[in-house]
Amino acid sequence: METGTTNVMDQYSPTDPQEHVDDPASSRQDARDSLFLMAMLRLAGETGSIPVRVRNLSAGGLMADYPEGLDQAVPVQIEIRGIGWVPGQVAWCTAGRIGIAFDRPIDPLLARKPVGQGGHTPVFVKPILPRGNLR
Repeated sequence: METGTTNVMDQYSPTDPQEHVDDPASSRQDARDSLFLMAMLRLAGETGSIPVRVRNLSAGGLMADYPEGLDQAVPVQIEIRGIGWVPGQVAWCTAGRIGIAFDRPIDPLLARKPVGQGGHTPVFVKPILPRGNLR
């Protein structure tokens, strides 16, 4: 490289927060919550949805099992339990997995809240207590 010239890559520092503002994958610094959660995926312009298994979730996106290939930046919507339909776009797709960057941040803790709001604990989740001497 000649002296006195500026390389385009030298214009950005690695810590420049504005470097990837429009890049959907830039939200990958968000803390990810590993979980297994079923969700429904809908491609833009389609009415049907496909069940997918979410493997991790953050405020800015998620990773899910998805057997088909999709191109990067394809618009999608995903219905997440406790949150509802969230618009986003494909950030990456490889080997049976897909990354989705949300168009707006979500609260991932809402997906972990219990679904039912019953007034009692079902029998199948009550602890099994050891039997004592019954006389």
